[in-house]
Amino acid sequence: MRWRWRAISLQARQLLAASLGLIAFLGLTGYALDRAFTETAQSGLQDRLRSYALAYLGGMDITRGGILLPPEVPPDPRFNRPGSGLYAAVIGDTIEWQAPSALGQTLPLDLALDPGVERFEGPLASQSEGENGGAGGQPVYRYALGIFWEQGEHAFTFFVFEDARVVGEQIAVFRQALWRYLGGAALLLLLVQVLVLQWSLLPLRRVERELGRVQRGEAERLSGRHPRELEPLTGSINALVRSEREHLDRYRNTLSDLAHSLKTPLAVLRSRLENGAGEAELREEVRLQVQRMNDIVSYQLSRAATTGHQLFAAPLEIAGRAEEIVRSLEKIYAAKGVLCEFEIDAAARFHGEEGDLMELLGNLLENAFKWASHRVVLTVASHPDPAHRRAGLELVVEDDGPGIPPDQVERLLQRGVRGDERVQGHGIGLAIVQDIVRAYRGELSVTRSEELGGARFRLYFPPGL
Repeated sequence: MRWRWRAISLQARQLLAASLGLIAFLGLTGYALDRAFTETAQSGLQDRLRSYALAYLGGMDITRGGILLPPEVPPDPRFNRPGSGLYAAVIGDTIEWQAPSALGQTLPLDLALDPGVERFEGPLASQSEGENGGAGGQPVYRYALGIFWEQGEHAFTFFVFEDARVVGEQIAVFRQALWRYLGGAALLLLLVQVLVLQWSLLPLRRVERELGRVQRGEAERLSGRHPRELEPLTGSINALVRSEREHLDRYRNTLSDLAHSLKTPLAVLRSRLENGAGEAELREEVRLQVQRMNDIVSYQLSRAATTGHQLFAAPLEIAGRAEEIVRSLEKIYAAKGVLCEFEIDAAARFHGEEGDLMELLGNLLENAFKWASHRVVLTVASHPDPAHRRAGLELVVEDDGPGIPPDQVERLLQRGVRGDERVQGHGIGLAIVQDIVRAYRGELSVTRSEELGGARFRLYFPPGL
């Protein structure tokens, strides 16, 4: 059952939820209106029966002998027509009277009220006195009023009854009309809901079609024409597609570069073998070419280590990792006595792979330690943006070394180029930094430090989704 529920489409889920909500709302609305109409009808009936009772009392009289004289003209002609459904009666200690309409009826007169007390209730059972012993009676509503007649000091209860079918028929007609209209409204609203769902889900269907085109290779990315609620999704999908393609391109390029770079030392070895070089000479050549191939493989592996932009990576704290790298560098460059200072924003976080962060910090700090005279400064700042969930990140490494001439910056960022050929290294550290920054859609700038006078490397990663 759980699997089947998951298999239901979004449109079916929305339609089902809307239908249940609509049915519940209309059902409660219909019930409330039905109860309100019923109570209103009964309240109107009570007022009408009270007016009949007061009209009777205003026109009747009681003789000295305790005989009740009703008015010559009753409040309603039905009081004079037997079985009309409208009845009146008086029950007291010494007085009893019933209107002509109560002939043949056994009314519920089992109630005695104190003077001034009134009561309305119903429907109550009544009986019709006929051949079946009263089996054909209809329920009635009863209004009773306690009276004390000062002339003669008579106490009695005045009753007015009306057939419950009158109110019942009114309620039945109202209910039939109510549920007919509510049913029509429900069908109309369901139709409108279907049309609204069809219209509101059009962007999702468009995204689905575009994804299909991307999967078939007919398009390179999703279009940017989507509602703002879908922009984080489509933006992430586009970034993921772009990142995966960049990864694939980088791996292909790395393998191609590795194969191309190994051709030369292999060709040299083959040439030496074919030329019949001596054992000592061949041994030395093999040693040199193996060392060269080892350097080439190390270089390509370092290049492939830049994993690139990770869309859903957890935020990484920077201070602890920077301290770990600096401790190692201080041991290596202990003879120089370089002091590294930190100015790190506690809220700053790197959103990406830990290996990429270590590569960035390691290469920049090692380069600074290598060229610094005495001081290195690492500055990390966070740049929040209300329009994005992920703050921007600025990372700056400065040293007091000789610095880098502006006309040499572009050349030094190329792979395999070293600032000083006499200094040990492969010349790929800054190139790796540039590749990682580019993969994370960041910016790398190299200038002169105004405070220390040496090189200043600034990395900036923009806010993200």
